[in-house]
Amino acid sequence: MAEQDQRISEVVKREQSRLRNFIRRRVPNPADVEDILQEVFYELVEANRLLMPIDHVAGWLFRVARNRITDLFRRKKPESFSNARVADEDGDVLRVEDLLPSPDAGPEAHYVRGVLLEELELALDELPDEQREVFIAHEIEGRSFKELSAASGVNINTLLARKRYAVLHLRGRLQTIYDEFTKK
Repeated sequence: MAEQDQRISEVVKREQSRLRNFIRRRVPNPADVEDILQEVFYELVEANRLLMPIDHVAGWLFRVARNRITDLFRRKKPESFSNARVADEDGDVLRVEDLLPSPDAGPEAHYVRGVLLEELELALDELPDEQREVFIAHEIEGRSFKELSAASGVNINTLLARKRYAVLHLRGRLQTIYDEFTKK
C-alpha cells in the first residue's frame, strides 16, 4: 500500500504543473482550475484503490481533466461567451452564441456547434500565451484593456497588439472551417 501511495505522489509531483496549465488555458476561474485539478487527482487515487489498470497515466490524467472541464461548462449556463462581442459588416454587435448554431436546433446543428467550439479551442491553444490570455480576458471574460493593463503592468498598446495578432490568427485559422459549414 505504501508503494502505491509513493507512486501516486510521484505522478502528482511530475504532472501537477503541466495539468494545472492545461486546465488554466481552458478555464478562466482560478478556483475552478484548482477544483478540477483536485478532482482529477482524486479520480487517480480512486482508480488506483479500485485496482484499475492505467497504461499511460499522463494521457489518462489529461483525458479526465478534459472530461471534468466539459462537465464544468455543462453545469454552467452557456452565458460564459455572452461578453464576447463581434461586429458584423454593418457594425452591429453580435455575441459568440449568435455566430454558432443553436444547440436546440437538432442533431446536425448540435454537431456543427461542437465542431466549431472544438476548432476554436484548438486555434486558441495554438496562440502564444500572451496573445491567448489577452484574447480570452477581453473577448470571453469581458475585461477592459485598462483593467488588464493595471493587473499585468503591460502597456495598453501592447495588449491591443497582442489581441490583434490573436484575432488575425484565429480569423485565418477558422476561415476554412467556417467556409465548409456555410456552403450550401
